[in-house]
Amino acid sequence: MFRLGVIVNPYAGLGGTVGLKGSDGEATVAEAFNRGAEPRAMARMRRALQVLLPWREQLHLFCYAGDMGESCAIALDFSYTVVGSPSAQVTTAVDTCEAARVLMAQGVDLILFAGGDGTARNIADAVGTRQAVLGVPSGVKMHSGVYAITPEGAGHIVQLLLEGKWVPIVEQDVKDIDEDAFRAGQVRARFYGTLLVPEAPQFLQQVKNSGARVDELAQIDVASEVIEHLVDDTLYIVGPGSTTQVLLQQINLAGSLLGVDLMRNQQLLATDVTAQDISNALDQHTGEVRIIITAIGGQGHIIGRGNQQLTPDILRRVGKENIQVIATREKILALQGRPLLVDSHDPVLDKTFAGYLPVITGYRERIMYPVGIQDQTAGQSPA
Repeated sequence: MFRLGVIVNPYAGLGGTVGLKGSDGEATVAEAFNRGAEPRAMARMRRALQVLLPWREQLHLFCYAGDMGESCAIALDFSYTVVGSPSAQVTTAVDTCEAARVLMAQGVDLILFAGGDGTARNIADAVGTRQAVLGVPSGVKMHSGVYAITPEGAGHIVQLLLEGKWVPIVEQDVKDIDEDAFRAGQVRARFYGTLLVPEAPQFLQQVKNSGARVDELAQIDVASEVIEHLVDDTLYIVGPGSTTQVLLQQINLAGSLLGVDLMRNQQLLATDVTAQDISNALDQHTGEVRIIITAIGGQGHIIGRGNQQLTPDILRRVGKENIQVIATREKILALQGRPLLVDSHDPVLDKTFAGYLPVITGYRERIMYPVGIQDQTAGQSPA
């Protein structure tokens, strides 16, 4: 019997769709709810666990009460043991740390947790490198290398362990950024330690590369190509990132760098918008719409990391054919052949991106690049 510890940070990723760029702290959680945010971490943990339903008889879950884990076990009818309860209705980092310590004391084989970089820090504080863990990506920002590419990817990694496949347990970096500085448009990423993580490269997220040399001339080339093809009266939804920021700078616009901006006729309509702001703009706009996004360096995510304002509903309304990916040649080469990734919080929508997308990589230069991981299962269902 495989003993799987489960921890859910119910508020992870809460600030993404409403433009808060994080969910650390009770005040931020309250503000996120005030703006209409909806929790999603439990749903993402359920997606990871659903992969394991064929192995349900070989699994026993250990978890905290309620939304910190028990609710997911009940929803999917796993056998489980409640090992503790959060100290208050609104869970905090203290609850995450205590849950991790208790699960380690219970002798679980692996702790599967849903959260963001802040949650990974809490887990690292609690168990260090004494316990194998794996993250289900659920936060706004995920610079750490402890997360699977998608919730289903996390499930597949556990599946490999259940099947007794060769899965090395290696140390992976835990990184986090200063959320207050992030909201002010500054990225201050710090190394906080390491966690022991099962290594399955096809399913495990790479550490975000924010220290590589930024080729500004290459970014200007990319921007020049985009600007040359801007269409009047089209609403442009411009995603975060240094490459898109250079694009705006080339037409003398001050974008938000780490937020989503709206532009029409080379003029900013709004900066650092929420998902609701975008939805309202789509309601009011009668012409064409385009989304311009770039890939996260080192990871390759184009949807679902730092741009959760682009919700599945918005992506469907705009249409895959109206999404333009831009990235310098250097950024694409740094992926070493790994595909661009989409993790929109809607697996059905994610699958529609599978295949190849055109990527602008320079002036009058485009490539076709693969998107999404292959539909790899760790093996067949047990007899």
